[in-house]
Formats: sequence, structure tokens, C-alpha cells
Amino acid sequence: MKMLNSVSGSFRKKAGDSRSGEQRKTRLERRIVGATNRWRFPQDHFCGDLLALSQMCNTLNVDLDEALKNPDRLCISKFQKLFSENIMNSGTQSGEADVILECLGFKWELHHPQIFQSGTLAKLYLTALIQNTKSSQRELDKVQKAHPSGRIKKRSPVKKIIISMRINDPAVTRVAFALALKNLYMKEVEMTVDNVLGVLASAHILQFNRLFQKCVNMMMNRLAPSTIKNFYLAGCKYNEEQLTLACEKWLEMNLVPLVGTQIHLRQIPEPLLYKVLKSPRLFTFSEFHLLKTLLMWVYLQMNCKVQMIPIHETILAFFNSFPKKCCFLEQDPGQNWMPLFLCLRLHGITSGKDLEELKHINFFPESWLVRVTANHYHALENGGNMVHLKDLSTQAMRFGLLFRQEYTTYSERISIYGYFFEIKGIKHDPTSYSFSMQGVTDSAYK
Repeated sequence: MKMLNSVSGSFRKKAGDSRSGEQRKTRLERRIVGATNRWRFPQDHFCGDLLALSQMCNTLNVDLDEALKNPDRLCISKFQKLFSENIMNSGTQSGEADVILECLGFKWELHHPQIFQSGTLAKLYLTALIQNTKSSQRELDKVQKAHPSGRIKKRSPVKKIIISMRINDPAVTRVAFALALKNLYMKEVEMTVDNVLGVLASAHILQFNRLFQKCVNMMMNRLAPSTIKNFYLAGCKYNEEQLTLACEKWLEMNLVPLVGTQIHLRQIPEPLLYKVLKSPRLFTFSEFHLLKTLLMWVYLQMNCKVQMIPIHETILAFFNSFPKKCCFLEQDPGQNWMPLFLCLRLHGITSGKDLEELKHINFFPESWLVRVTANHYHALENGGNMVHLKDLSTQAMRFGLLFRQEYTTYSERISIYGYFFEIKGIKHDPTSYSFSMQGVTDSAYK
């Protein structure tokens, strides 16, 4: 022990010299294990704690001199191979479970080679193994003192290690947790949309990276109006950027033509809706279609008991029922949603009927509608030249075409300030389509 303390002191001196002039790294707190408080989980890099390293090597029957040559190699990924080899060499390998996990009111029987796929279970197992080794040594010493003649009853070669874990996440159900543990033994375990969120939460708690990524991939491939909310919130909860981006891109294409026609529109979180409305990739048939979708979202937020998509006239009557002293967006219920409607390109609504409808429901500030009308007037006065628009990515007028699978060709005409354009789609084969937009004369449609 004296020699070990001397080496430890020498090491600290050298380590201190080598760190001079460099930024001091934050020292990890020692995790308490047993009475000695010397064990440090080896998943972290070696931090100079030679006494802890000595204790670890003694427990694992690893030569300390060899470990000192490269102490960082003793990480959790190495222990699985080490323990498996020891058990095989000792002839105690069998199908019997050697680890008992107490969790969620159940006792789960596991095998230690499998649990090393989970960072959480591996740490719990190593902790319990250290404590069990100390306890076994003390019991052996007591027995040897009581039976100095050496006649000691042989112990069972396989002793089950008991570990316990408390889970407070309500998303982790017993069924989902069982599926997560099943993935320790099988690569292909069937999951459904109904339980994938629970399995994802279980994989996160278990630090089971392979399963976590598998859940993320499944969620990205199963995006739908009924799942978009929960999958997006899960991506935000676990900081899974690829999942949140997939949700945003999916909603950019499906907000107006698909989600806007279902009651699931109510569930779209406001932060997600704002990002999609700001995106230059947002698909819509026209700006007025996007406006109607957004009006419906607000209506559903304020009428939580409504379980069916209302007709457009019902929505107009609802907003028209508010006091006329000021517009809806300037009143208490609507002020919080002002940023959403600022994302709209109201100058893209050119129909006099549509503009009159907006004025009638008293939804937008009068200054907004006056500015839109004035811009239309100046554009007509300049022969259709919209001089007030400068940024194509944020101010371009938006039009879209929905090409159904049964179509071979399909086109629609749009008109702006007396100019006519044709949006056309052609189906070349089941996987190949082409789309184009060109200006046409009015006589082509007469």
C-alpha cells in the first residue's frame, strides 16, 4: 500500500506538470460504491485514481502492471469479453440467468453478456459485482475462521447478481420495457406505432443505442397526421435532430393537402407550425388555401370539444361573432397567434371575393388589408410588375399542384394581374414524374 501511495503521488506530480499552461478540465465526481468510495466506472477515461484501478484489477483478476501500461483500455466494452471468457473457462456457462433486474414491480432474469449492450445495466452490474465480491470475501474469511480444518462446503459456481432500477418516466410501460429487454437477445423484435414511444423511452433510460436508433428510424418512416405530434415531441425531448427535421419536412408537404383536412390538425404544436409556416419549402395550392388551414387550426384550439372538421362557413361565423371594436388578432384570444399569421403572404391573395371575405370576418388589422389592396393597385398600374416584392424566398406567390397516382397528365391554370400560367405534371412511369410551369395566352383557354 505504501508503494501504491508513492506511485500515486508521483503520478499526480507528473500529471500536474503536464497540465501547466493548459485549461484545467472539470473533474468528475467520484460515485459512491460500497464503504471505500474508491470505485470509478471505467467507461470514463482513466483519471489518475490508482487505488481505484488497483481495486478494479483485483476484482477482475487483471494484472495491475499490465493495466498501468494502458489504463484507458479497461472500459465497459472490454468487460463483456472478459467476463464471457472467464465463465467459459470455468465451465459454468449455461442457459441459466445470472442477473436479476428488479424494475417496474417485476423481476427480470437476464444474462450478463447481453446486458453489456446497455450502458445503464452494465454500470449497475459492475457496481453490484464489486459489492458482491467484497461480501463474498468477508463471508469466506468468517467460514475459514470457524472451520480451521479446511472442511468447507463448496459454494454454487454461479451466483446470481441482483440489480435494481427505478423508472419514473410514465412513457415506460411494462410491455415497452419488456420489448426493450427482448432486443438485448434478438436483433429483430416487432414493434408497432402504439408502443414505439415506450420502447424509445426505455432505450433512452437503458442507454441502449442500437435500439434507440431503430425506434427513431421506425418513427421517421411512420409519420402520419395521427403520429406527427408525439413523434415530434419525442424528438425534442431526446434532442434527436434527425427526427425533428423529418417531422418538419413531412409537415411542410402535408399540412395543407392532408393534415388540414383531418381533426388531427388540432394536435400540431405551435412551435412546429411556426417553423413550417416560415419554411420556403411549404406546399400549398394557393395562399388562400394556407390561410383557411391556419384559420381552422385556431378554431380547433378555441373549440376543444369539436371532434369533426367544420365547414369553412362555420369558421367564418365563429370569428365574425367577436366584438367589432378591434380585429381578432388585436384582441386577447388572438394576440398570442399574431406571429403565425405574420408568416402568411397575404399579397398572394388576389381574388376580390377572398379579400372581401377577410374584411368581413374582422380577423386581420385593417392596416394589413389596406396595404395588400394598395400593393395590388400599384401592381396593376405598373402592368403586373410587383415592385414592392424584393425577396423571392419569402415573398414569392405560392401555387401548388396535387398529382394523383392514377393521373398520366394533369394541369391547372393560374392568373395574376391579367397574366396566365399553366402548371403541368406528366407521369412517365410508376417512379418517374416531371413538372413544369409556363406562361400561356388567354386565347389558349378559350
